[in-house]
Amino acid sequence: MEFTCLSRGGFFYFPPCHMLEVCGFRIQFDCPMDFSALPIFSPVPLDFDVISDEELSTHPGNGSFNLENVSEEKIEKPLDVGSLIKAEPWYKIIKNLRLWNLSFTDIVLISSPMGMLGLPFLTRQKGFSAKIYATEATARLGKMMMDDLVAMHMEFKQFYGSEDDATPQWMRQEELELLHHALKEVAFGQDEADLGGWMPMYSAADVKDCMKKVETVRYGEEACYNGALVIKALSCGLEIGACNWTINGPKRDIAYISSSIFSSSNAMNFDYLALQGETIIYSDFSSVESMNDILNDTSGSLTENLMALSRNEETLANLLSDPAESVGESEKLSFICSCAIQSVESGGSVLIPINRLGVTLQLLEQISASLDCSNLKVPIYLISSVAEELLALANVIPEWLCKQRQEKNKLAGTMCCILSSLELTTWSGGPFASTLVRGSQLVTCSRGTYNMQKGLDAELALLPFRPMSMKVLQCAFLSGIKLDKVRPLLKVLQPKVVMLPENLSRLINTNTESCTVFSYSEGETLRVPNLKDSLELEIAPDLAMSFCWRKLQQGNIDIARLKGELSLNCGKFKLFPENAHVATDQRPLIHWGQPDLKKLLNVLSKMGIEGSLQQSDAESSNVGVIRIHDPTEAVIEIQDSRTIISVADKTLCARIFDAVDSILNGV
Repeated sequence: MEFTCLSRGGFFYFPPCHMLEVCGFRIQFDCPMDFSALPIFSPVPLDFDVISDEELSTHPGNGSFNLENVSEEKIEKPLDVGSLIKAEPWYKIIKNLRLWNLSFTDIVLISSPMGMLGLPFLTRQKGFSAKIYATEATARLGKMMMDDLVAMHMEFKQFYGSEDDATPQWMRQEELELLHHALKEVAFGQDEADLGGWMPMYSAADVKDCMKKVETVRYGEEACYNGALVIKALSCGLEIGACNWTINGPKRDIAYISSSIFSSSNAMNFDYLALQGETIIYSDFSSVESMNDILNDTSGSLTENLMALSRNEETLANLLSDPAESVGESEKLSFICSCAIQSVESGGSVLIPINRLGVTLQLLEQISASLDCSNLKVPIYLISSVAEELLALANVIPEWLCKQRQEKNKLAGTMCCILSSLELTTWSGGPFASTLVRGSQLVTCSRGTYNMQKGLDAELALLPFRPMSMKVLQCAFLSGIKLDKVRPLLKVLQPKVVMLPENLSRLINTNTESCTVFSYSEGETLRVPNLKDSLELEIAPDLAMSFCWRKLQQGNIDIARLKGELSLNCGKFKLFPENAHVATDQRPLIHWGQPDLKKLLNVLSKMGIEGSLQQSDAESSNVGVIRIHDPTEAVIEIQDSRTIISVADKTLCARIFDAVDSILNGV
């Protein structure tokens, strides 16, 4: 088995991406988009009708520059809205994915809606023919998000137009040299060497074609690929429809753990007991990303949980299902609601860009309830091209929600008004309590509050909308397994092999684990040996009853000859009887032991074949030769590991073989 980490990703919005080769098949885990560089592009202004062509051409990405004047300028100007690229955006995918021949990929497993957003970039490429698996909820939510991205990007195309060249003007070397250093670092990394992975946006037709290649599954439903692999999706608790995967094959059983939450307040809980197996690929990087917070934690929870490893399974299960996590998430939601109410009471507005449907439903419910309790008549707007469809979907997927959310979810559609981005341009007047917005389409407001997830650059995101009076709150919702629960989880699952991110394996001291631990890092291929020396074969009962057993004296073993039709189905080898009649008087195909020369001569003599013993010319005394001289000449050479019959007459050869067969054991 070979495993390659293509990207470790970053937080919820950019999940990891991996490539696995097992049982002769190549499997890709997730295909996300990297939105971290999107803020370097200027959003479409709401008053773009009054912007002149001359003004537009003076910004990076459009028009020409006076390179002489720029080269003379030694001091770089401060970063402002004029520094942003005013051109149709391109989008980043996994750069290491471009190093692989996608026509050789057999399977793509999608673990969450965010892990699906880059999929049309793959499916539109020539030669791509992989089977794509995702849960039904992930597929539907992912399609809505992709449709929303296409609609948002269409506004850029309508404003800037499409470039005829394959490479946009802003990506040319002379243009990149003029880009502000802060934007260069965001777009191309600190060493400015990350130029790969940029792609033009896919179209609505690409999304439609992509969805035709997706096969949806339910939690716990088995999908058999090519008869060899049994694939199953299991709830991970992170988001509605998000999942972990198990892959069972003839040579290895694998459990893939993506970002997971043990006790979820909106999605179905983490079904971790179903992940017990031989090999675990651990792909939850959330504890690594939060390393600084963990090292600064003085509560002692990590030490307490490590001490619990020596306790029984019931104690470990209670530790993993500790409800303190969900309580902490509820407190964060309450904090956001209190800040929203304070902002509205002071005459401001609240903007909440968010992509997690489960958290969105909770915020809609709690903010609406808080407004009612405060007797505030303030509207809530949900701004998206797919907002109405999104809320309608939330009411028809109860099987993907945790039990406490299934009833509350029915109220979500009555709490807010629906606005498209075009309607947003004509909206005016009064504060609004909460605007759930997409991308970088924000509304400038005074005395407002802007809530966003941790990991995003608030300064860069809000740069196009300054000046404004706004308070920015960054809230880190739980997006994976906490560090202090990794080892207890492995203790419960008891795998033989675990593959962990390199930094995580150092944090949890894997030297004390009873299983074999392999550490992996981004861009490196890890080779893991097979644990199974042999394969299991299931034999049909009627075929097993027809076996003719022979006993081996060397080791007291019974042996029989097998013949049938071999089938590989659902990851298991099976042997069925042949349709054609099998003769019972077939000669054995395999013999063991060494013929006794004198006994063989006696049998040949009874068959009318005359011969004599002759010592071999070879120096080894273990080689004997029988020379046949009647009815025709032949030579029988008996060595340590084989017997050689040299004769021109086929009939005589068959008779000599029968003589050898009669004095040896065989099947």
